[in-house]
Amino acid sequence: MGTDGTMASINLLSGKRMFPLRTYYMSYRQSCKPVKINNFSNIFCSDSKNGGVILGGGIVKVPEPRKLSSGKWFIQLRLGGESVSISDFDRKKCIREAQAIKAEYLAGKRVVKAKENGPEILTLNEIVDTYIKSKSNTLSPSTIRGYRSIQKNRFQDIMEKSPITIPDNEWQSIVNQEAALCSPKYIKNAWAFICTAVLHVTGKKLPEVSIPAIPPAEHSFLHPGEIKPFIEAIKDTPYALPALLALSSLRISEISALDWKNIPKKPQFIRVSGAAVYSENGLVKKPQNKNRTSTRNVPIMIPELLEVIERDRKPDGPVLHMGQNTLRRGIHQVCKTAGVHDVTVHGLRHSFASLAYHLQIPERITMEIGGWSDIATMQKIYTHIAQSDVKRYETKMADFFKNANENANK
Repeated sequence: MGTDGTMASINLLSGKRMFPLRTYYMSYRQSCKPVKINNFSNIFCSDSKNGGVILGGGIVKVPEPRKLSSGKWFIQLRLGGESVSISDFDRKKCIREAQAIKAEYLAGKRVVKAKENGPEILTLNEIVDTYIKSKSNTLSPSTIRGYRSIQKNRFQDIMEKSPITIPDNEWQSIVNQEAALCSPKYIKNAWAFICTAVLHVTGKKLPEVSIPAIPPAEHSFLHPGEIKPFIEAIKDTPYALPALLALSSLRISEISALDWKNIPKKPQFIRVSGAAVYSENGLVKKPQNKNRTSTRNVPIMIPELLEVIERDRKPDGPVLHMGQNTLRRGIHQVCKTAGVHDVTVHGLRHSFASLAYHLQIPERITMEIGGWSDIATMQKIYTHIAQSDVKRYETKMADFFKNANENANK
C-alpha cells in the first residue's frame, strides 16, 4: 500500500515501488496481474511466460542486448533527453530491467533528468558521435567505418560513462583490459582515436598509458620465383581477374570501382580512375583515388590477365562481383594450393613492386605504374624487399661455409 492510500506497482526485479495504482483488473493474462496506472489506459505487468514486460497489452520493445568484454549484457535506452544504461550477467534480467524502465517512462512516471547549467557532460558514446559528425565532411567513408567499429566493439564497459569523471589512474587498467582482447596494433589505433575524440569534443587530454609493443610486421609478398606458379594456380578460378589486376599494381579500392563499360575489348591498358570503399552504409564510390597520381593507365603486362578479361567480360556492371572477404579467402586457398607465400590482395600489389625491384626497373617508372605518390613510400616498400634479399643471401653464404667445412672434413 502506498503512503497516499493507493496500491503500488512493484518492480518484479528489484522489489522497489514504481508508481501508485488505482485499479486492479480482475482478469489475468498468463500468470501476471494487469493493472491500470492512475488515469492512464496503459497496462503494465510482468509476463512471466515470455519473460517480458507488458504495457498496453503488448511487450515493451527495447534494443537487443550486447555482450560486453566483461561478460555482462548491456542495453542503452534513450528516454527523451536521458541516456539510461542497464547491464547484468543474466541476459533475460538485463532485458526485463530495460523493459521495466521503459514502461515506467512510457506511462509518464519516469522524470527525465534535466541538464544542469554549465558544461554538458557527455558519455564516451556521445563524444564519439559528436566527433564523427564534426569530421564527416573530411573523413573518408572507410575511416568513419573503422571509427564506428571501435565504438561498437571496444571500450564497451565505459562507453556510457563520461571520460571526464574517470580518474586518470584508472585508464591504464581500462586499456589493459582491452589489450587482452585484440592485437597491439588495433588497441594502439583505438586508443589514439579515443584520445583524439575526447580532446576534440571536451578539451580534456587523457593520460598517457602503456600500449603493448607492436611486433615488426611481416610484409608478405610473392617472390619472383613464386609469381608464375601463382598465376597458373589462379587463372582458371573465379578470383583470377581481381587477383591479376592486383598483381598489376591496382589497389582493392581501385579494383572495386572498375566497371566493364570502361574496359574496351582487347585493351592494352586499364584506366584507373576513382575508388570504391566500404562505409557504414555499404560500398561507396568516390571520383578521386587515394591521391592525385593514382589516376593512371596501367599497362596489361600479364598475358593471362588479357585472357581472363575476355573470358569474364560482361556488357556492364562492376568488374568485382564478389565480396572482399570472399576474394581474400579465395586467394588464401590458391596460395596454399600453389605452395607459395600466403598473400592478401594488397600483398599482390606489393608483389608487383617486388618484381620491379628485382628487374631493376627505375623507381620513377614503378611509381607511375603503381600510383605511388612519393619516393618515400616506394623506398619503404623497397626496404622490406631488400631485407628479404639480405636474409636469402645470408642463408646462401651460411650454406656455402657449412658445405665447405663438410668437404674439408671428408
